[in-house]
Amino acid sequence: MSPTITASLEAQGTREMSTSKSYLAMAYWCENQNWNGFAKLFHLQAAEEQTHARKFFHFIVDRGAMPKIGGVGAPRSEFANLSEVAKAAYDMERANTASIHAAFETAQCEKDFATQVFLHDFIAEQVEEEAWTDTLVGKVRQAVCAGALFNLDRHAVKEILGEAAD
Repeated sequence: MSPTITASLEAQGTREMSTSKSYLAMAYWCENQNWNGFAKLFHLQAAEEQTHARKFFHFIVDRGAMPKIGGVGAPRSEFANLSEVAKAAYDMERANTASIHAAFETAQCEKDFATQVFLHDFIAEQVEEEAWTDTLVGKVRQAVCAGALFNLDRHAVKEILGEAAD
């Protein structure tokens, strides 16, 4: 595997770790604000992103290289309200999609077919990630009164992730 591909995958693995930390920060903000359903949703996402990071680093090892894990700074942990949290998740997933697409383009340019195949699952996964964050933003925006937001919080995982939550 070329150094360029390795660096691209290392960067994405580190980005996945950063995303995991960001979801943890969102989860704890929600817990602090007594939005326990949303906290559960973000804890689930943090674990999923950590799994993604491991997959990137294991792939590098499987290809015979030693991954360099980049530093991950402190995530944003202050939000004005739940709408701001939802929008931050939305923006984060779109940036993650762009990064995965860039890694795929690099693999295409270098004709690294194994990396292209590896990235297919992540490209498909990002369609789901963008969809649930879009749903999250929409549902939070629609819950215009305290009662609606309280009800959404009680069922956040099911409402946002749908059948994927099962």
